[in-house]
Amino acid sequence: MFEGISTALVTPFKADSTIDEERLREHVERQIAGGVTGLVPVGTTGESPTVSHEENIRIIAITADQAAGRVPVIAGTGSNSTAEAVDMTRKAMDVGANATLQVSPYYNKPSQEGLYRHFSKVADDGGLPVIVYNIPGRTGRNIETETLIRLSAHDMIVAVKEASGNIGQVMDVIRARPDGFDVLAGDDNLALPIMLLGGDGVISVASNIIPSEMQKLVNLVRSGDVDGARLLHYHLLPLFKAMFIDTNPIPVKYVLSYLGYIDEVYRLPMCELSDDNKRIIEGVLDQLDIRA
Repeated sequence: MFEGISTALVTPFKADSTIDEERLREHVERQIAGGVTGLVPVGTTGESPTVSHEENIRIIAITADQAAGRVPVIAGTGSNSTAEAVDMTRKAMDVGANATLQVSPYYNKPSQEGLYRHFSKVADDGGLPVIVYNIPGRTGRNIETETLIRLSAHDMIVAVKEASGNIGQVMDVIRARPDGFDVLAGDDNLALPIMLLGGDGVISVASNIIPSEMQKLVNLVRSGDVDGARLLHYHLLPLFKAMFIDTNPIPVKYVLSYLGYIDEVYRLPMCELSDDNKRIIEGVLDQLDIRA
């Protein structure tokens, strides 16, 4: 259902730290023109921890309005409060979202049974298809394969964004999943290996910058051109690594500002890159000839 390349959208801010709606709309258009098959507003890359609930829904509404049904909008409405996740998901549905990305509850670190009940409740009451987001490095809790396969039996739980970095676990999920349940890479540098192992696509940070190249990578795998996909992967690998030279989304927002697409504005506790890291990233952009 959500195979292919979906962009984890940045949230552009103005100098006064308010949402830059014009730049967001322009960014959505660039993504669609670049061939992405989905848009993911207000995930980690969209700085979800520092936007208010009202801003969160507003960003989703702007994205859905600009996309105008051309590609699915997968709204970041997760929370470590199940009731809040349900409420935000229903609000996202009301403003035009087509699905929800639900991060594993963070900080309170529920048990595997608690995770199962949390995601099931969102799927039961949220009104949107659910993509489960497993990123234990940020949440402090891994969604074990047995739990995820239990969840995949729910009609409204349709995919997982796998950002555990554990290829063995990803293989176990791909082997055990039911038909119609998508496995999506959550890291650009693992998109190729996960797809070659049977995964269905990637929710990408790098596609904010290079949507057409990321779409090409996915299409090469789908067409069976493994050699071509591998060449493109290694060509883009310096950029994939550069996007995590500091905490996401700081590097990707710096690149977009460097290219003139957005202003380099973050909300604390996110702050600008060091000058040394800026120079490293600029060197990668020159190496790959990435320009506005």
